[in-house]
Amino acid sequence: MGRLVIVPTPVGNLSDITFRAIEVLKAADFVFAEDTRTSGNLLRHYSIETPLRAFHQHNDHKVLASAVRTIEHASLVALVSDAGTPGISDPGFLLIRACIESGIEVECLPGPTALIPALVRSGFPCDRFCFEGFLPHKKGRQTRIRAIAEDDRTIIYYESPHRLVKTLEQLSEIIGSDRQAAVIREISKVHEECRKGSLAELSAHYTTHHPKGEIVLVLAGKGFGVAEDESEESADSVAIFGREKRKKA
Repeated sequence: MGRLVIVPTPVGNLSDITFRAIEVLKAADFVFAEDTRTSGNLLRHYSIETPLRAFHQHNDHKVLASAVRTIEHASLVALVSDAGTPGISDPGFLLIRACIESGIEVECLPGPTALIPALVRSGFPCDRFCFEGFLPHKKGRQTRIRAIAEDDRTIIYYESPHRLVKTLEQLSEIIGSDRQAAVIREISKVHEECRKGSLAELSAHYTTHHPKGEIVLVLAGKGFGVAEDESEESADSVAIFGREKRKKA
């Protein structure tokens, strides 16, 4: 029985890959990739000659059963996405689930992802947050937005440049134009940007400054910045957690 190893790859700077990820990519019989051209650039950068095979949103259901059979008869197969950790808002999830259901050993390496750096850099509370991935393009879009209107957790979205303004406008209309948010673009790349402000301010800015690149939108939870007692409670929680860590150490 083969083994599938999920390998996170850099979201920007190619140096963000881990030593262990490189070792696995070199040792694998082959690599399933979302885009063999993008992953091919990464492998060439590190002089990795492991063969690449495509597994993406246009062929996932067609090749799924075949891919599982191939992994069963291999020794080690790696799975990568274009950037970040496979399975998060990409078709790699289907292959991972199918392998688990077939009894294939699945391992996931720690490594790069866009949502955690964006969350931390936003400055919004990180102790409780919700990752929403991409909003639906049409059906169910407003329903999903209304569902988080009363949520006091920090909310994280992935968004494309050409839909960012529409998303900011809809969020502003449904949950309030004064809700604080942060748009983080091109994480770990040369032109990385973090712009914070109200939904209205961000919408106005990106209406006249058309965004480019990969985008993470971080939305403050309801009540952020207005409940002083909750801020103190959060600070107490951090202090207690810190003491517990020192005790265990």
